[in-house]
Amino acid sequence: MKEENSLEFFKKTRTAFLWTRILNIPFWVIYNILYIILFKELGATPLQITVIIALKPAASLLSPYWSSSIHQRQDKLRSNLIWANIIKFLPFIFFPWISNTWLLILAFGHYMVFVRGGVPAWMEIIKQNIQGTQRERVFAFGSAIDYLGSALLPVAFGWVLDVYPGIWRWIFCYSALLGIFSTFFLLRIPLTSTQTTLLSSADSLYTRIVKPWKSSWELLWRRPDFAKFQVGFLLGGSALMMIHTVQSAYFVNDLHLSYAEILLALAMCKGIGFAAASPTWVKLFDRLNIFRFSSIVTLLCALFPLLLFSATVQTYWVYVAFLVYGVMQAGSELSWHMSGPVFSKSEGSSVYSTTNVLIVGLRGCIAPALGSLILAWSSASVVLCLASVLCIIATERMYRYGLARKEDENGNLSRVF
Repeated sequence: MKEENSLEFFKKTRTAFLWTRILNIPFWVIYNILYIILFKELGATPLQITVIIALKPAASLLSPYWSSSIHQRQDKLRSNLIWANIIKFLPFIFFPWISNTWLLILAFGHYMVFVRGGVPAWMEIIKQNIQGTQRERVFAFGSAIDYLGSALLPVAFGWVLDVYPGIWRWIFCYSALLGIFSTFFLLRIPLTSTQTTLLSSADSLYTRIVKPWKSSWELLWRRPDFAKFQVGFLLGGSALMMIHTVQSAYFVNDLHLSYAEILLALAMCKGIGFAAASPTWVKLFDRLNIFRFSSIVTLLCALFPLLLFSATVQTYWVYVAFLVYGVMQAGSELSWHMSGPVFSKSEGSSVYSTTNVLIVGLRGCIAPALGSLILAWSSASVVLCLASVLCIIATERMYRYGLARKEDENGNLSRVF
């Protein structure tokens, strides 16, 4: 009976994970180029572009307040996901009637708050309902479908956006409704745990605000191996944020790309690279410790801005760059999302995932502003080169941590910084 329940939990969780990914694909494609749409269609200022790029990771600073309840109430895992999935799409239904650029940017950040806010619940559900290496396989397969689907839509989207100005508003509206419909599959997720530990009503507002930060800080002090992992990802992720800050101006002003060309690179080439590389990343994840695995990811990340810079000579290097980016992203998604279950072992993984989200938010407050500042003083090519250097440093750190991890099976990396 226990084996039958485990199989049923596995199937229903896998189905929910895959179908929510599939039904969110149209929205994800158009969402990821909103900053370019605002630049081309509404004449967004450099400040507004910087804000929207910063919001994608910085919104994560608010996400833990949505997910914090699941640390005490395991029975809320499913409801946490369901409401996050509905609320994150609501503002986009009204896009056809909103013209204020700042309101559109606010909707962009709103979406990321609830996307990141649902990560701890998703990772804990996957940890509870899917056992062993099947976790990585299901996650990688779902992510590959997501990115492969994103590779099939861009050509049609790009053509429509180029031919019908303003149609992007209705694409946002209808794709958001499709995303809300995916909630049906979340309703069917079973829970293996009904553990409930009610929050104390005596907790002050200050305590509730500080608690996610305090829990994450205590975790990093208690688990130096997890802290080292965060250092490597912080460096590599900051480099990507700097690149994204100058990307829209680089595509439009320097390379003079159309919507179709931008989507071909951003979605199609990236999606193909992601889908093609996912099976290989899963095999490597089973063979290497998470630090050695992540060092390969950051090495590919270092290659990306150099290839992007080469597009000033021949435009086709943009497509090569984003093909490599897709390969890198497949490994990055697997490493980042699975780090909670990997490091937590027999503990609950939600606090690990929450810490991941908070670190993403912190780098989002700094890296885009730094990229814009460097761009104002120099050029996009300088930003790309500096980003590559940061990724090389991240690669060296991750590789050294990986060597220490191999020597010390208990994960005590205090000897290495």
